[in-house]
Amino acid sequence: MSAEMTRRVALFRHAKAEWSDVDDHERPLADRGRKDAPVAGRWLADSGIDPELALCSTAARCREAWKLAVAELPQRPRSVYDDRLYEASLGELIAVLNETSDEVRDLLVVGHNPGLHALADALAGEAEGDLLARMNRSGFPTSAIAVLTFTGSWKSVEHGVGRLDAFWAPPA
Repeated sequence: MSAEMTRRVALFRHAKAEWSDVDDHERPLADRGRKDAPVAGRWLADSGIDPELALCSTAARCREAWKLAVAELPQRPRSVYDDRLYEASLGELIAVLNETSDEVRDLLVVGHNPGLHALADALAGEAEGDLLARMNRSGFPTSAIAVLTFTGSWKSVEHGVGRLDAFWAPPA
């Protein structure tokens, strides 16, 4: 696969989680999250996003959201659960993307805010219509998905290299 090919990354914020007395890493999805995650999966499937690889935070809410969303996809991508995605900063998220094999054309990242919102905003050197403004106004709510494209190797991912092609969030 050529390093100069067009690549796509979909950033999927976990679904709504419960606020409880358990450790933050182990917080389960709330009822609304269990309803929204499959809807997000259907949106991914309907939009033609077909990732070869899904990188998912090890947090319970991310794992549960991914399990519900992936059931809606036409085929299940290889899934890797990565501790580094939990509470990852913008720089840490870019480093994870930079490590992705160039064999991967479409990548999905299931993670958390504020990191995913910061990553989408930082990568988007341009955007379709008012998508960037809509994404930034929304604050990247739970179950939201941003889809960015860029040309080149995953190692070349840095600020401003991408185009924000889609932003979706479930109805409030």
